[in-house]
Amino acid sequence: MKLAHLILAHVYPEQLDRLIRALQHPDADFYVHIDQKTDIRPFLKLQQYNNVYFVRKRQKVCWGAYSMVQATLNGFEQIMASAIPYDYINLLSGQDYPLKSPEYIHHFLQKQAGTQFMEYFSLEDEWQEAIQRVNKYHLTHYPIPGKHTLEKLLNTLLPDRKAPEKLTIVGRSQWFTITLEAVKYILLYLRMHPNVKRFFKLTWGADELVFQTLLYNSPFRSRIQNNNLRYIDWSEGKASPKILTVADEHALRASGKLFARKFDTTAHSEILDLLDTKYLTIGRF
Repeated sequence: MKLAHLILAHVYPEQLDRLIRALQHPDADFYVHIDQKTDIRPFLKLQQYNNVYFVRKRQKVCWGAYSMVQATLNGFEQIMASAIPYDYINLLSGQDYPLKSPEYIHHFLQKQAGTQFMEYFSLEDEWQEAIQRVNKYHLTHYPIPGKHTLEKLLNTLLPDRKAPEKLTIVGRSQWFTITLEAVKYILLYLRMHPNVKRFFKLTWGADELVFQTLLYNSPFRSRIQNNNLRYIDWSEGKASPKILTVADEHALRASGKLFARKFDTTAHSEILDLLDTKYLTIGRF
């Protein structure tokens, strides 16, 4: 079971190195996208690993903008161009960390072959606060002067936007684990439907919507498990999830997930030490 980890990173090269070491496996490769705004030189030591590849087409990523989607697509394109027959593509951030051993993760995915793991909620029923992300015009992706004024003007004068191609919009967490066939489908669909790409470029936080929406409205729908295999704590009510520490060990243990986020080793490295010594070596909680 061959796995490609696609990692989006912009800070903490040492922590990213640790993440890659924790996931090393004979059947794992790593494709690392470093935000174009970030100096890549501190990350170049990752070239010491013969299974780590930098995503060559780097994207300048801005929070809430389509650029996060584009960075992911750039990674997808490079993975596809490699012609390596991966079974799964696993999208991670540089501040994620596994809760299980690489052997456990590969075995788990092998047993679940063909299942897509992503979190999604209906905007109409379960995630109504996200409706305005979609039906209003957002110029977050476009670095133009006066865009906030222009946004207000567009949303005052124009009717609410409608999803193209009769798509049912769903979404939530941007992090997922999906098959190579699903990645192929996403790339082909966006190539064949530029109107869909334009629609999501005017959507706020499209990275939390576009991939789930495309697969939910596809033949892959029946194989989507509404579980992205990640433990993420949003209890603080902030725009970013809680930074996990040793105080979260019980919750991590009880989650049954394969990965967790968000970690920050500059302030709380002890939790990764705990995971390394107590859990990852035995492959399960």
